Amino acid sequence: MTELFDTAVTSLLHLPEVLDRLAAADGDRCSGGHHAAHQHGHARVHGLGGGGYGGGAPVDIVETPGDYAFVVDVPGLSKSDIQVTLEEDRVLVMKGGSGKRKREEEEEGEGCRYIRLERGAAPRSFARKFRLPEDADTGGVAARCENGVLTVTVKKLPPPEKKTKSVQVTIA
Repeated sequence: MTELFDTAVTSLLHLPEVLDRLAAADGDRCSGGHHAAHQHGHARVHGLGGGGYGGGAPVDIVETPGDYAFVVDVPGLSKSDIQVTLEEDRVLVMKGGSGKRKREEEEEGEGCRYIRLERGAAPRSFARKFRLPEDADTGGVAARCENGVLTVTVKKLPPPEKKTKSVQVTIA
């Protein structure tokens, strides 16, 4: 009976992670179509989805006059656990995490057995993709991870010069 109780409690402890993954998957399905029209002016940078790699991580996107900044919380991930790439068609991809507990890797050995595992798999894995707007400089992408926060900065291209053309008026 105690083993059944422990299994049930462990399943309940993982419920928030399962709900996060489901919410991320649902948000990915809703990112296009009817819901895309209701973004109230925030459609310049839009998500293409985050699924497949353990779910999406919440991302803050900040636009300044000179760049776009993508900010993601990545607690427990090291620099080697994070990948930031730029795919064709101006798609920014951020991936991270292995989904395996570090303590399992470090402490497994002879004579070591876990009595209880209540913490979720940490660090959590994630993958997010964003199509960059036309004014994003794909050559000006920088990523920095500090204190568990990943910040990817994409510089903006300077606005095109406005050319004025004089039109000669003819009198008929």
